[in-house]
Amino acid sequence: MQHEFWHDRWESNQIGFHLPEANPLLVKHFTALNLKSTSNPNTSARIFLPLCGKTLDIAWLLTQGHRVVGAELSQIAIEDLFSDLKLTPTITTHDDFTHYSAPNIDIFVGDIFNMTPALLGQIDLIYDRAALVALPEDMRKRYATHLLTLTDRATPQLLICFEYDQSLHAGPPFSVNAVAVKLYYQSAYDIHLLERVTMVDGLKGKYPATEHVWLLTPHRQ
Repeated sequence: MQHEFWHDRWESNQIGFHLPEANPLLVKHFTALNLKSTSNPNTSARIFLPLCGKTLDIAWLLTQGHRVVGAELSQIAIEDLFSDLKLTPTITTHDDFTHYSAPNIDIFVGDIFNMTPALLGQIDLIYDRAALVALPEDMRKRYATHLLTLTDRATPQLLICFEYDQSLHAGPPFSVNAVAVKLYYQSAYDIHLLERVTMVDGLKGKYPATEHVWLLTPHRQ
């Protein structure tokens, strides 16, 4: 899957993956995480959203008092995000990224595979609702390995995946089942299924599907 695919989707406003509200599964399970900053007990947690788009999950996390850092390929998405948040960002460049910054939020526009641990900085949670499922199978293992490198295999993750008959729909989003999640992450994480939810209207209103909410906690050293 090439960059042009996602640029075209945003330019043509084909963003059916963009929810009109904060994800209910995030809202339901987030408080149970009892997040705190690992770098400074006097500050809120810093949460990383890979391939974040302009998700309303960001606004919700900010209202909960947390800090957000995101990575996104589309500049259109991030301009819309800051407009929706009614924030005027400071815009700078860092290596291959354009950095949009405002109080408690940092978004890096560019290819996530070019992001480095130094650029990302210390984070307390990865929240992946739309990244792993957005990538075709041949990219998912590379992506998962890159996340582990970015976070030194030490950061918990809240992961939401779809599961459905892939032969019915070419994706994205792609079907990612329990076997795949374990393949990508069991070397670094203990993997816990928090909830399995049948999608009442199916995926895209057409295809029978379930959503799985996973909590990935780093193995004890």
